[in-house]
Amino acid sequence: MSDKKKKINEFSIKELVSISFFAVVIVICSMICIPGPVPLTFQTFAIFCTFGILGGRKGVWAVLVYILLGLTGLPVFSGFRGGVGALFGATGGYIFGFVLSAAVYGIVIKLLGKSTIPAMIAAMTASHILCYVTGTLWYLCIHAGGGDAGLVNALRYCVLPFILTDIIKIVMAAVTTDRVTRRLRLKN
Repeated sequence: MSDKKKKINEFSIKELVSISFFAVVIVICSMICIPGPVPLTFQTFAIFCTFGILGGRKGVWAVLVYILLGLTGLPVFSGFRGGVGALFGATGGYIFGFVLSAAVYGIVIKLLGKSTIPAMIAAMTASHILCYVTGTLWYLCIHAGGGDAGLVNALRYCVLPFILTDIIKIVMAAVTTDRVTRRLRLKN
């Protein structure tokens, strides 16, 4: 079957291996943690690299594989957490937000027309803003404090401490992605 006639949900062996490989990269980077008042993990760096190298469509599948691994109880989420409780807990919305983020990344890159470093930074930023929104709304629902004070506290706890490091990770991921794809002559 030619690539043009290939159904949307069919993948080649190479694509399946790539999706699986990046799901494992996300798992490994989720376990790398620098302790501090706000612990720093490399989970989002891996997510951004996955989007940049695989693109939005295959990135969605890599994130879904990652989520399914965690759903089975394997400790693949940050802090060596796994299972239904971790996924549907207070910060689970950010994990689910990664799926939507992959789709947004793919759409923004398509609109911009090329995967240049500035385009990837723009697409990664847009996708991560959506992840912040999804995760923060989820957090608000779980902690049903509601109201303006609830939103301010959620932003103070879930977003503000991470903005600077997420910006750094986005730039690092865009540069890494650009170098890897050039070196390996990969195409999204």
